[in-house]
Amino acid sequence: MPLALLALAVGAFGIGTTEFVMMGLLPDVADDLHISIPAAGHLVSAYALGVVIGAPLLAAVTARMSRRTVLMGLMGLFVVGNALSALAPGNGSLLAARFLSGLPHGAFFGVGAVVATSMVPPERKARSVSLMFLGLTVANIAGVPAATLMGQHLGWRATFVGVSAIGLAAIASLALLIPRERAHSAPPAGLRGELAALRSLPVWLALGTTVAGFGALFSAYSYITPMLTDAAGFAETNVTLLLALFGVGATAGNLLGGRLADHSLRGTLFGGLASLAAVLALFPLLMRAEWSAALGVALLGMAAFVTGSPLQLMVMEKAAAAPSLASSANQAAFNLANAGGAWIGGLALAAGFGTTSPAVTGAALAVIGLGVASVAYAVDRRRETPSVGRVVTSHVPEPSGALHH
Repeated sequence: MPLALLALAVGAFGIGTTEFVMMGLLPDVADDLHISIPAAGHLVSAYALGVVIGAPLLAAVTARMSRRTVLMGLMGLFVVGNALSALAPGNGSLLAARFLSGLPHGAFFGVGAVVATSMVPPERKARSVSLMFLGLTVANIAGVPAATLMGQHLGWRATFVGVSAIGLAAIASLALLIPRERAHSAPPAGLRGELAALRSLPVWLALGTTVAGFGALFSAYSYITPMLTDAAGFAETNVTLLLALFGVGATAGNLLGGRLADHSLRGTLFGGLASLAAVLALFPLLMRAEWSAALGVALLGMAAFVTGSPLQLMVMEKAAAAPSLASSANQAAFNLANAGGAWIGGLALAAGFGTTSPAVTGAALAVIGLGVASVAYAVDRRRETPSVGRVVTSHVPEPSGALHH
């Protein structure tokens, strides 16, 4: 695999760290800024909103630019956003800085996936995407815990200084390792071409699969702490270690999904969604004992992230002529899944269905994701069948004197 994928993984590591670290720093930020924990929670939402808005917007605006330049510019914006977070004097300015930090997130992964797949042969495309995503999953194992400890001991502002430094390292890595586009390479599709790709039904079905599939994960994962403490009986001090176990499972699933998807994209996607539905459906049983709950957390990360690379690659294939915007839109879909899944899981809790009920609603969302993926497969089959007939008949020589219609 090209060494340039390491540069993309470094950027992904920084992005993954800054996305999730705020959840562990909420009490410290709330105390320092003299706001409530729920008010500090809006800092998480501000980042997610930045991702949803920035992913398609920045991908569209930069459609005709060199992708190497775009990636470096996006990481520059990431550094600025995190540096401003460290310097924010109050809650309002921190909200704005978090929104700014989220803007480059989706476009970086979207454009990065296009660059990653362009550097490898077709049979290794999914694996190249999984190696970029490796930075994101490793961030949950090492980056987020380390950044949280830094914030707790040196102050939460030090965390964002550290994340800014990771961003600068990513820019240097991108400059050194990402090859410049060759003069004879095909030019980017431009804004009109990128927007045209979003008019495709298969692209929207692929995005819908992402929303439902990862909505299933976040329906349960958003409430994993009360499941582990109230249902499984873990002490709160053990939750951080268990969340790292989720990161281990996610890393393994991401690498496995990339390898399997290069052999069968559809098979890996269907198998991953089915596995995710099964794991979530079993959560009420798994949460009855500590050992099985720990196993369930690892399996949840693995089952969910097996589908990450296949979903990203499927969207890109459906918009093959202009993949950057569609690929970035898929990252917006991931964050819509985050918000939507958490909301649906919260409805189950509010209705009094029990601590593990968000996992059951997540299983239902995974089944819906399977349904959308099945519809997408059926649409592809219907579109392929007529084209096969046309190709065959076009090679049949016409007898002399045949009528032309």
